[in-house]
Amino acid sequence: MKKSITQDLYYVGVNDYQIDLFEGQYIVPNGMAYNSYVIKDEAIAVLDTVDRNFNEEWLKNIENVLGEQKPNYLVILHMEPDHSANIMNFLKKYPDVSIVGNKKTFKMIEQFFHEEVTNKVVVNDGDTLNLGRHVLTFIFAPMVHWPEVMVAYDSFDKVLFSADGFGKFGALDVNEDWDCEARRYYFGIVGKYGAQVQSLLKKAQTLDLQIICPLHGPILKENLTHYLNLYDIWSSYQSEVDGVAIFYTSVYGHTKEAAYLLKEKLEANGTPKITIADLAREDLAECVEDAFKYSKVVLATTTYNAGVFPFMNDFIERLMERNFQNKKVAFIENGTWAPLAAKVMKDKLSSAKNLTIIEPTVRIISALDEESRKQISLLAEALSEDYRALRELQENKKPELDPRALFKIGYGLYVVTCKNEIKDNALIVNTVTQLTDQPLRVAVSINKLNYSHDIIKKNGILNVNCLNNEAPFFIFQKYGFVSGRNVDKFKGQDLVRSENGLVVLSHYINAFFSLKVDSYVDVGTHGMFICSVTETKVINNIETMTYNYYQANVKPKPNTEKKKGYVCTICGYIHEGDYLPEDIICPLCKHGAIDFEEIK
Repeated sequence: MKKSITQDLYYVGVNDYQIDLFEGQYIVPNGMAYNSYVIKDEAIAVLDTVDRNFNEEWLKNIENVLGEQKPNYLVILHMEPDHSANIMNFLKKYPDVSIVGNKKTFKMIEQFFHEEVTNKVVVNDGDTLNLGRHVLTFIFAPMVHWPEVMVAYDSFDKVLFSADGFGKFGALDVNEDWDCEARRYYFGIVGKYGAQVQSLLKKAQTLDLQIICPLHGPILKENLTHYLNLYDIWSSYQSEVDGVAIFYTSVYGHTKEAAYLLKEKLEANGTPKITIADLAREDLAECVEDAFKYSKVVLATTTYNAGVFPFMNDFIERLMERNFQNKKVAFIENGTWAPLAAKVMKDKLSSAKNLTIIEPTVRIISALDEESRKQISLLAEALSEDYRALRELQENKKPELDPRALFKIGYGLYVVTCKNEIKDNALIVNTVTQLTDQPLRVAVSINKLNYSHDIIKKNGILNVNCLNNEAPFFIFQKYGFVSGRNVDKFKGQDLVRSENGLVVLSHYINAFFSLKVDSYVDVGTHGMFICSVTETKVINNIETMTYNYYQANVKPKPNTEKKKGYVCTICGYIHEGDYLPEDIICPLCKHGAIDFEEIK
């Protein structure tokens, strides 16, 4: 049976249900998919082969699509054997076909098969392959996650053939959560190469994408922004979940007892998300996934041979191999005569970028006592400090008015939340001003083109969330670079709400205030909402993110080398050409010509 993706594009891959360990180490209880594709046009191209154990099934799948037709090209995007093992078998069946690859591709073909391919088409970065209506553009993606990797973009069907990018564990007929298994796959296999993935994502941003066809896992056709955003979070080493992940090893149960006592106290303090894992008994790949997923990590272990327990040692090495960074980390150590575990763990993590150590470091001498229990309580308070104010919002109480919350206003960046009859929405603004202090009044300016402008004008309420300096770039992408008209910006999130029923961000803010619109001033392109303050809360004392801080430290630097044109100062999008249209709207962040500057 033909498995068509579009009118001319077919799936000819296979499912592997016999495999127990992918790449000899990753548990895959639901099997694995090896994807291959056929494009039928004036010329016919097959993209990648499959694992060597599925040669006959794969060739039969191709024959079912082609019938008596013969392919013209075999395109090899990635030379790992689970995608390239049947190149020579394919050539035996179709000896006149041309193999398409880059110089490194053909070098690896010689290494694997000890044969030289004669009918070859060597492509460079940016080269194209014309099949008729379909034109493939090759984009090199070295070290994502092998040096020869390239992806291909079909401009007709707007398909990205993404090699191992956007792949996941599991056969294609298994119904399971994409995010979880794709995350485990990413950090296990690609995690070390975040910078290279970021480079590829920047290239992908310039493409009109409708479909992503990876070499593992399902074909992605809907809500591509979700998958692109996740890959941006993962490859920039930002935290996906605001919460605490506790990882422990325990010989006689005392360290385990301490880890679970900490979990209990964190829960009592309102910590929104907590996970806990015994490194000796859990799948370490799952643990690595959670360490990158959560914003705060606790490592608890025993001193062992003047070092740390072997499973903790292995775990930390796996984290560092994958460029562990941008985390808040706390430690619990246990030892009977010479506790050294915390020092050893800190030394092992010393080269990690942007780690914040949360104190106190808990020291257990053999077993929990009054002093170590006190230290765990203090550590729980330190880890859950950010959540205390948000927890209070969930309680039934009279709305608070804390004037200190308005001290967070500056020339900063804010997430404004609102809601219509159907869903919550949010946008990024940078113009919030306190007008008076008795009564408390604030002015917020919002571009009329923004969906939130119309919602607030109709409903008359809004929340202002003051972003702090820990806010990563994906926050701006999530709330500022897409429109609430066609995207649910809070889909799948556990939401915290203020008294007025609007969302309060549960992370990356230092304060929020709820506003009721008193009057509206039309100022041309923008509308200014003059508002009374109805509720406020200080969340933490991390500095408010200023526009200058965002430009210098958060926004990725666009690659303008050898390019002529204009760059968006908000998101980094590059408009190439000799002039900038006066009516240009940035396709990423939706800002106009005023926010573009010429590339010098």
